[in-house]
Amino acid sequence: MVISQIYYRKALVSKLYPVLQGINLKCFSYMELKEATNGFMEELGCGAFSTVFKGVLASDDGRCIAVKRLDTIARKDDLEFKAEVSSIGRTNHRNLVQLLGFCDEGQHRFFVYEFMLNGSLASFLFRESSPNWYIRRDIALGTARGLFYLHDEFSSQFIHCDIKPKNILLDDSFTVRIADFGVAKLLKTDQT
Repeated sequence: MVISQIYYRKALVSKLYPVLQGINLKCFSYMELKEATNGFMEELGCGAFSTVFKGVLASDDGRCIAVKRLDTIARKDDLEFKAEVSSIGRTNHRNLVQLLGFCDEGQHRFFVYEFMLNGSLASFLFRESSPNWYIRRDIALGTARGLFYLHDEFSSQFIHCDIKPKNILLDDSFTVRIADFGVAKLLKTDQT
């Protein structure tokens, strides 16, 4: 029974999202995300058009995730959402937050990202004890590497238009991970 559900879901994803072929993203149901976030209880942060919640995937040995819910006002038409999922899903760099999956079910649209244990750079910089200059330099270099990848090395060229301490996250070893591609501009290869 479980195997047939997996094949059905994969067939449905490839039918609805042909642009996602070859990308290893999971298509989550709304109920899966509601259960993983305990009814969207623990809010990690919010922006102008989205709210991010902490979740735990029971099906993945209790892996923590960050579930970004797009607010009604920010929901794009289906083609734009699918294009965004496809382009973000193809990014792969140690200084970018990894997209694990998405949900596009009725009025519900979510992005599912890896969870960053040490939160945002904003909370790290503005705590009582400031980080030393060596750590600050590593943060600046990691941010620059991630932006260089997005702007020049990635095949589709993203221009991230909202770099700020709140959108720079730190993983469990304090490696910089750039987040929030919601306001990124996707450029054509001949644009600068």
